[in-house]
Amino acid sequence: MNLSVSNSPFDTEQATQLNQIIQNLTADQKVWLSGYLTAQQVTTGQEIEEPQQVAEYVLNSEAVNDRHITVLYGSETGNAQSLAEIFADRLVEHNYTVKLSAMDEFKPKELKKVEDIFVITATHGEGDPPDNALTFYEFIHSRKSPKLENVRFSVLALGDESYDQFCQTGKDFDSRLAELGGERLADRQDCDLDFDDPAEQWMNANIELINQSSGHQQVTSTETVQSAKEKRYSKSNPYQAEVLENINLNGRGSNKEVRHVELLLDNYGESFEPGDCVVVVPQNDPEIVSLLIETLGWDTQLEIPINDNGDPLPLENALQDHFEITKLTKPLLQKAAELFENTELIAQVEDESWIKQFIEGRDLIDLLTAFPPSDFQPETLHKLLRKLPPREYSIASSYKATPDEVHITVGAVRYETHERERAGVCSVQLAERVQPGDTIPIYLKKNPNFKFPFDETTPVIMIGPGTGVAPFRSYLQEREELGLTGNTWLFFGEQYFTTDFLYQTEWQAWLKDETLSKLDVAFSRDTDDKVYVQHRIAEHSELFYQWLTDGASLYVCGDEKNMAKDVHETIRYVLEQEGGMSETDAEAYLTQMKKDKRYQRDVY
Repeated sequence: MNLSVSNSPFDTEQATQLNQIIQNLTADQKVWLSGYLTAQQVTTGQEIEEPQQVAEYVLNSEAVNDRHITVLYGSETGNAQSLAEIFADRLVEHNYTVKLSAMDEFKPKELKKVEDIFVITATHGEGDPPDNALTFYEFIHSRKSPKLENVRFSVLALGDESYDQFCQTGKDFDSRLAELGGERLADRQDCDLDFDDPAEQWMNANIELINQSSGHQQVTSTETVQSAKEKRYSKSNPYQAEVLENINLNGRGSNKEVRHVELLLDNYGESFEPGDCVVVVPQNDPEIVSLLIETLGWDTQLEIPINDNGDPLPLENALQDHFEITKLTKPLLQKAAELFENTELIAQVEDESWIKQFIEGRDLIDLLTAFPPSDFQPETLHKLLRKLPPREYSIASSYKATPDEVHITVGAVRYETHERERAGVCSVQLAERVQPGDTIPIYLKKNPNFKFPFDETTPVIMIGPGTGVAPFRSYLQEREELGLTGNTWLFFGEQYFTTDFLYQTEWQAWLKDETLSKLDVAFSRDTDDKVYVQHRIAEHSELFYQWLTDGASLYVCGDEKNMAKDVHETIRYVLEQEGGMSETDAEAYLTQMKKDKRYQRDVY
């Protein structure tokens, strides 16, 4: 029997750690451990139970299970890990032996020993595996992977349907496990950003199938994915945080507006670490909502369903709080063609290149204007639109420094396209419609793949242009509270020194007291030739290489599309130039750094 929050006094993290330890112990080790723990007890007039009796319970508890189940997760920001923990707990309720593991902690040689394997994985960027899934992904797609004729499997894939390679990592695992001879249990489930309900269906389908095959009696569980998540603050159960400060960090005349937002966490009940996130549950701009209702020609107070089963809400509330209306995706256009009964749109969605071009920079209002529906009923709106996704922001403060507060750094997104002004849903809400004293719905989210060392022996290189600098402010605040100095190097970049040097006085103070040992900055618009952080890395290539060979951990946060790729290429160049490596060897070196958790990225 595995430990879980429902059958033990341990929380999810403790139960997971204990299960991983116990499942890797030999019988003799379990006997010794049980005796050791018993000897540590302070008895109150009762005899201490013999160690052998305790050990026999642990060992014999596994005998009731027919097959051993392995649940593996590949997680970039924690969603897949959270679902894997919920699924493992659910399986334990049904009296199965479960091994829960991140993919980078699962030994590939153990794959040939598994019986039932469940893969829960996100897809990162344009179809890439999460960093903690990379090693296992490469192994299972290599010639070294074993045949899996006696293995049953199922895959739960997380993704974002606005990306071309939607859920690609999950699709790859699903097809590869089948190629290796595995027997598929429930079909792969691909989940968009609103994943609770499809994940619930996938879990239930797999549990029913393994119960049928093993003869186990069905256990009625009252806990759903949503209710499990609601034990803590979540999207469906957010914490109403009071806004303490909302400050524009940019100087007068800047092209940008970056907000420093401080939120009160009074009696929140959970701590956080540098690298973790604040998740904000946003609202759509009331002006956009009004324009959309006018375009639709519907009554503002018309009651509409927001899903297949829930109670209806007034149209205005549904559009403001529940539906994504400012972004088009390929699946949305395909559904619109069916629901609008617009012959021109039906013809256009057959052309993949046209879809890709049309959705860029347009929203639902643009779609309705360009392709007016011939018969589109309010009660079908929820079949067209997906839920409004929450926004994640790296925490920019230290729990040790301000345990009752959490700070975030938010760049307001504004631009013009297709003859209309556009704005980021959450960033401009925070910039324009949220004042000190207001409350906003939030929750904290762990980021297990962006964790920092806290010692004075490990060099740390931080690369964070723009708002990407937020987690490094958190980290240095924490180091300051711990009294740690030295071996920290920050690269920061923005447009102009005079208006865009975010948190300038704090970096300078940390340089003075040696919490930060080296700072290099790049202000791209202050010189004729644009200079970015990757240029500063190249300028200091010899010292940068020396830090890497001395065991430095490397952290990159910020824009994925341009900055992160350029930085990666520059670091590879440094390895080639200073280390005499070939391009292939340099890439392999960086891949190994990722596997060793020495190269971590939080990019978006």
